[in-house]
Amino acid sequence: MTKTVNHWIGGKTVEGTSGKYGPVTDPATGAVTTQVALASTEEVDAAVAAAKAAYATWGTSSLAQRTTILFRYRALLDAHRDDIAALITAEHGKVHSDALGEVARGLEIVELACGITTQLKGELSTQVSSRVDVSSIRQSIGVVAGITPFNFPAMVPMWMFPLAIACGNTFVLKPSEKDPSAANLLAELAAEAGLPDGVLNVLHGDKVAVDGLLNHPDVAAVSFVGSTPIARYIHATASANGKRVQALGGAKNHMLVLPDADLDAAADAAVSAAYGSAGERCMAISAVVAVGAVGDELVAKIRERAEKIKIGPGNDPTSEMGPLITAAHRDKVASYVTGAAAQGAEVVLDGTGHTVEGFEDGHWIGLSLLDKVSTDSDAYKDEIFGPVLCVLRVETYDDGIALMNASPFGNGTAIFTRDGGAARRFQLEVEAGMVGVNVPIPVPVGYHSFGGWKDSLFGDHHIYGNDGVHFYTRGKVVTTRWPDPADAPAGVDLGFPRNH
Repeated sequence: MTKTVNHWIGGKTVEGTSGKYGPVTDPATGAVTTQVALASTEEVDAAVAAAKAAYATWGTSSLAQRTTILFRYRALLDAHRDDIAALITAEHGKVHSDALGEVARGLEIVELACGITTQLKGELSTQVSSRVDVSSIRQSIGVVAGITPFNFPAMVPMWMFPLAIACGNTFVLKPSEKDPSAANLLAELAAEAGLPDGVLNVLHGDKVAVDGLLNHPDVAAVSFVGSTPIARYIHATASANGKRVQALGGAKNHMLVLPDADLDAAADAAVSAAYGSAGERCMAISAVVAVGAVGDELVAKIRERAEKIKIGPGNDPTSEMGPLITAAHRDKVASYVTGAAAQGAEVVLDGTGHTVEGFEDGHWIGLSLLDKVSTDSDAYKDEIFGPVLCVLRVETYDDGIALMNASPFGNGTAIFTRDGGAARRFQLEVEAGMVGVNVPIPVPVGYHSFGGWKDSLFGDHHIYGNDGVHFYTRGKVVTTRWPDPADAPAGVDLGFPRNH
């Protein structure tokens, strides 16, 4: 009998009532292992109502109460790392070590939330005028919704809700319906840590659930991570409804390799950044820009390393790359490779048609490497979200920076060089929100903020770090004037000498 993943609302499992379910597949076998309840509008209302009811008390709870629960939560997450990672591997397909890394990066934000007391400190200016003081404070905003993608079913939710609830908000999480189970476990562990019922709710669903949250009058803010077209839609719809929005979109991340770079290090970085997590991450390097004469040697080194990557089921400890999330996505990724030669690219490695013995029905694709790719080709222009690496050739640094800045995306980027001056120019001149210098995937640590520029971000706030705290709170400025106690009304004696 197929397992069913239901909603988590008001501190307990709530069976879906819409009658609609979505399939959840084991990408390594292609078999449907689970079904997930898809919420109706009424179920959206129920989840938001639970969060709103919980906010009445959670929003005024003490910082000590919140951080005590968060510290317990952090300990439970740490103890259940393998359980969470196993769910990720079973439904997403990424190898176990990758899944453990995802949990670790999510834990960084939980740890940041544990220290929320210092993040929420206000400011005070005394005596700005005679007996007048001005203070600035930050307060919670209410019910917050989070809509998260399939590629990091534990990490991206943990980029959102721990900070949101630490700031005093309540949360409705709508995870991807492709791999929903990790989100439920995160919520169950939060309840075990003592989080009050309704503070964190998990609502499963499709566009009905998304639109229900975007249009709900009791949802004050929406956090989103996903593709650029959906991010644009989320931002426009939620903003039109008066909500604050942070919507992180897609990417086409470039890695500029200068002639003086350590090519072995650059090749290692390109392989891990392009093919790790099967390329299903918005911070993947999908375009290497080789400057000058280094292109041939660099491509040869990348090919040599890529050919050694072992592809197999995520629960096999020897596997270095797993399958893609669905067969349809696998076929779409493959289409970019099969059409590349006709658009002028040299297909150095063709990963299409790859299968794994004993798992022939899995969503497999091998590693693909395309050289001498043109900027007007589909493989370059689109976010492929799979293990396909494009190499572009340019003559100079200036040509490379111009090519990169012409991209509509501006999520992450990297430069490989031994020259500090070149690196300094690059980090100032490149139009992207996150920059790596000899670091291929420059995802910031939890106490800095994650986010891109241009079509990679819609909204004013990056996610987590200081930006995350500001997004989940509202500023308030209080100007106070107290009369001197020596001016107390007649008949009131406060023990001060009279001024009159």
